[in-house]
Amino acid sequence: MKTTYESPEIDALRYPIGRYTPTQAVSLDEARQHVDTLAALPAKLTALVQGWSDEQLDTPYRPNGWTVRQLVHHVADSHINVYTRTKLALTETNPTIRPYDETAWAELADSQLPVGPSLDLLAQLHLRWTTLLRSLPDAAFSRTFYHPGMQQTFTLADMTGLYVWHGEHHYQHAARLAERNGWH
Repeated sequence: MKTTYESPEIDALRYPIGRYTPTQAVSLDEARQHVDTLAALPAKLTALVQGWSDEQLDTPYRPNGWTVRQLVHHVADSHINVYTRTKLALTETNPTIRPYDETAWAELADSQLPVGPSLDLLAQLHLRWTTLLRSLPDAAFSRTFYHPGMQQTFTLADMTGLYVWHGEHHYQHAARLAERNGWH
């Protein structure tokens, strides 16, 4: 495996809120709070990037990083996958989910579209996903899926914490880029 050194400055750009490090299992109360945060993400992301020019959207958030356009499309791609994983966990016993190559997906032609379709998709997807999560009885948050790429089993409660982090992680990529460039 090839190891590369990244400076603290690049690492801070890459992980603006730090790396995801679950310290303990997410409680039911925390999971329910996370659902509210997930529900708000599409509007929050839309408010940040709506009106940005193509030049701004095509700016990488860090050297050798994705552009803001790719980030927005990636969040939609990722959250489509977790929505499916949620439904699998609710309808199967500890299913093994299928990982995908996020970098390869970010290079596909649809990642060059305007961001509007992915922002609209996120709004509708999060409506369905959070409606589903809010409807669950408490016991359902302990349902699991296995992620072979991470070699980890996630409960649905734990998954809410991961995806709150994921949404904020990418939101901050764009927000801090805008701040550094005086786009506010």
